[in-house]
Amino acid sequence: MQQQLLTMLTMQDDMNTKVHPQWREQGFEWHRAIWVELAEMLDHYGWKWWKHQQPDIEQVHLELIDIFHFGLSARLVTGQPVADIANEIQAELANPKAAPSFAETIEQMVANTLATKGFDVASFAALMAQTELSFDELFRHYVGKNVLNFFRQDHGYKTGEYIKIWNGKEDNEVLMDVLRTTDATATDFKELVYAGLKQAYPTA
Repeated sequence: MQQQLLTMLTMQDDMNTKVHPQWREQGFEWHRAIWVELAEMLDHYGWKWWKHQQPDIEQVHLELIDIFHFGLSARLVTGQPVADIANEIQAELANPKAAPSFAETIEQMVANTLATKGFDVASFAALMAQTELSFDELFRHYVGKNVLNFFRQDHGYKTGEYIKIWNGKEDNEVLMDVLRTTDATATDFKELVYAGLKQAYPTA
């Protein structure tokens, strides 16, 4: 697990650097990105008592992956050695702190995020457990989303030229299709995912 965490931390640093070479000095509000994603995740899970709602677990998992990106960024910006960050996250993932329900665990994480402006890994681990997202799946989907983020940047995300809907599907959905047909154990997994996205992109 530690090696996978180190890989993800390195990939996150690379992604943030691509967006802004001096990203650590910009004062980006990573905690704000986390709580907004948590709110979006609750909508995908369902919370409205006045209507029938079926949890969209695939979308919930995608939101968890997005939160992990922002959480890693929040830890990296502290300047701690990457190996120390990996050790801390590994220990915290092993000790999930769950509220009685999924919605309450989300609210617990939102409260902790706003209070500390940091990454509440213990609550995050509980959300993983409550939706049956394994660490291996977290890693696989993290790498996939990281590649998609690079793909977005390479195709005009910052300049507004990027196409978000590909032949009727949002790019996140296309990513899920690519991941289902790509061997996550392959040494060139990242490259295979990028190639799959490029093949599916409307103007590629």
